[in-house]
Amino acid sequence: MEIFSHNSNVHFLGLRKISIGIAILLMVASIALLATRSLNYGLDFTGGVSVDVTYDNPVSVEDVRSALDKGGIENATVQSVGGTRQVSLRFQPKDDKHNVQQEGKSPNLDLISNDVAKSLQTARPDAKIAGKNYVGPQVGEQLRSDGVTAAIFVIIGIGLYLWIRFERRFAIAALATEVHDVLVTLGVISLVQREFDLTVLASVLAVIGYSINDKVVVFDRIRELFRSSRKADPEEVLNRSINSTLSRTIITSLFTSIAMAALYFFGGPSVHGFAVTMLIGILVGTLSSIFVASPILLWLGVSKKDLMPVSKENPELARRP
Repeated sequence: MEIFSHNSNVHFLGLRKISIGIAILLMVASIALLATRSLNYGLDFTGGVSVDVTYDNPVSVEDVRSALDKGGIENATVQSVGGTRQVSLRFQPKDDKHNVQQEGKSPNLDLISNDVAKSLQTARPDAKIAGKNYVGPQVGEQLRSDGVTAAIFVIIGIGLYLWIRFERRFAIAALATEVHDVLVTLGVISLVQREFDLTVLASVLAVIGYSINDKVVVFDRIRELFRSSRKADPEEVLNRSINSTLSRTIITSLFTSIAMAALYFFGGPSVHGFAVTMLIGILVGTLSSIFVASPILLWLGVSKKDLMPVSKENPELARRP
């Protein structure tokens, strides 16, 4: 299945000054957004109240969320636990309503659980509070730090892998584009102020993996064409590599996006953040594979001799006349 012919010759490298300029502009704008607006951290990172609720009869997550909204408990995360009769609620208590104390002290859990029970029992009298707990912001800070560390280690690990598999210039190009993809994805999330929770963090890490997969396909074709071409002009080889893998890149992105769209529309609110972030990351990663990675390789001076296999000298052959 092909969308574009392998013999197409769209001159992507001719747009390299424009594409690199746009990429730098987007990175700068993303950094500015993250510095000024920051991310809209969810309960996983800011802390909050966790309440376990059981029902005598099966209940849907949507019904529970609707009952909480009507009771004035908004933006609660509702998850089914161990079947259809137990749910876990997480939300940020309100200062004026739940007697939240200052200076890091925990809120009044009894008052909070009573409000939750009242809201749920108005819609379903069989709702019962099974447990309650408060998670302080310190835990969220640790999760945030661990998430940043995980992303950095993933990017560095990918760079080392590409250095070993291809060549130093490929690793540098991959690291630069991965940083670009992550920053722009986070910048869009900051711009729209979508809630950033653990599912979104997981999708950011998934975006890193997805993005590098596209680039490895293009890099592999670059190496193949360099080795098979007698007179390998770098710009021509890079351009041919992008064109010959373009159908594969677009088809992979298209069908992955369809899967993420299905997850968004049918997976429920708990996975909306994951699906939306993946859709943003797929678009950014695809464009960077086409318009950013190869121009960086060309700027770094990749050439045929960098990718030819190193042959060991045979002393026996050297002695022959």
